[in-house]
Amino acid sequence: MISVRGLTKQYGDVRAVDDLTFDVEPGKVTGFLGPNGAGKSTTMRMVLGLDRPTAGTATIAGRPYAALDAPLREVGALLDAGAVHPGRTGRAHLRIAARSNGIPLRRVEEVIGVVGLDPAARRRVRSYSLGMRQRLGIAGALLGDPPVLLFDEPVNGLDLDGVRWIRGLLRRFADEGRTVLVSSHLMSEMQLVADRLLVIGRGRMIADAAIDEVLHGLDGRRVRVRSPRVEELQAALAGRAETVRVADDEIEVRGLEVAAVGDAAHAARVPVHHLAEAEQSLEHAYLALTGDSVEHVGRLADTVAEVAR
Repeated sequence: MISVRGLTKQYGDVRAVDDLTFDVEPGKVTGFLGPNGAGKSTTMRMVLGLDRPTAGTATIAGRPYAALDAPLREVGALLDAGAVHPGRTGRAHLRIAARSNGIPLRRVEEVIGVVGLDPAARRRVRSYSLGMRQRLGIAGALLGDPPVLLFDEPVNGLDLDGVRWIRGLLRRFADEGRTVLVSSHLMSEMQLVADRLLVIGRGRMIADAAIDEVLHGLDGRRVRVRSPRVEELQAALAGRAETVRVADDEIEVRGLEVAAVGDAAHAARVPVHHLAEAEQSLEHAYLALTGDSVEHVGRLADTVAEVAR
């Protein structure tokens, strides 16, 4: 398990990470979300011992990364796919990493096959596309077959087939009982693969919850009901749940499950034209959570056009 306690990083007057505390558990894909500049990459670098915390601790299986006996066998990470010598071949890059960590060279061929780089393994990295470099970085993370994996924007530069491949890979790792932490800006992908979400903004924790809790609202599940007699349904639910009018013929019910709302409508003899649990997309939930934490906000196209005129 990755355990972070009171983690803080100060750069001069800027507090990039501010008193973060969380756990990343094995057997789950944990999504790490936040606006640009929120402190995600800095946090991951401190977990991996690449940056020294101003305060707090980050441990993997109870120990700091620097104290691990065989780091590549215990933790695999991809933070920057471009951090590879451009003059080496993909295979040579992996062989050097394997030799320096006491990993059998046969493992190099195995991970090359896993990430689909067989046709390009003999080419120099300078000729690789961004997507190919991502695959090489993932191969490096898998080299020691570690139980803990950290990926920062792993789908960056991948085509649709590559994105689907990454999704399946992350799910497989978690199902095998590994600890998986993934930072990404692709909300649609996180919604498909993550079990739990850590959301930070301006270096501070905004949400640490199961993805279902985030999708259904951290304040509980909600039910949408459409009926030509919504006032009667609201009266029937009074005292049992909070109701909010969202349209002339529709209300949102907070505090009751779908079945309970349907039973209440039936008992009151109120016709129902639509009844369903309200589930927002992760994109909408994320924007609602981080709206006050975005530092760099671009203007909408129509606003820019208006200014130009």
